[in-house]
Amino acid sequence: MAAASGSVDDYIAAQPEAVRGSLGEVRAAIRKAIPKAEEVISYKIPAYRLPGGVVIFFAGWKKHYAIYPATDGVVSTFAKELAPYDVDKGTIRFPFGEAIPVALIGRIAKLRATEVAEGTKARAAGTPRRRA
Repeated sequence: MAAASGSVDDYIAAQPEAVRGSLGEVRAAIRKAIPKAEEVISYKIPAYRLPGGVVIFFAGWKKHYAIYPATDGVVSTFAKELAPYDVDKGTIRFPFGEAIPVALIGRIAKLRATEVAEGTKARAAGTPRRRA
């Protein structure tokens, strides 16, 4: 379902009508959690960028929507809350048709913002980059 587009509004509008509301809720949760992030399209999907880099992406697919990246820090911090969802290879998949876990998505976005900021500080201090 991911489509090339110029803005997040365009991306959501290009999705099937039945899932637009869900994607709008995901978007709102991320924007509320990291309001200073710039909303962009990257790799043809919505992304949220702070000065240190992209914090989080989301995308709609045929049967689910996903957020990326599911770093080791995200997976370990939210292990219990993520247990009902498919988490694999840096991706967290949430099925359409279920309540959107907006609070969880917001907390994931905030943790990712912290990870990006810490990575920026480490690079500025000359510390080798460590993948989270």
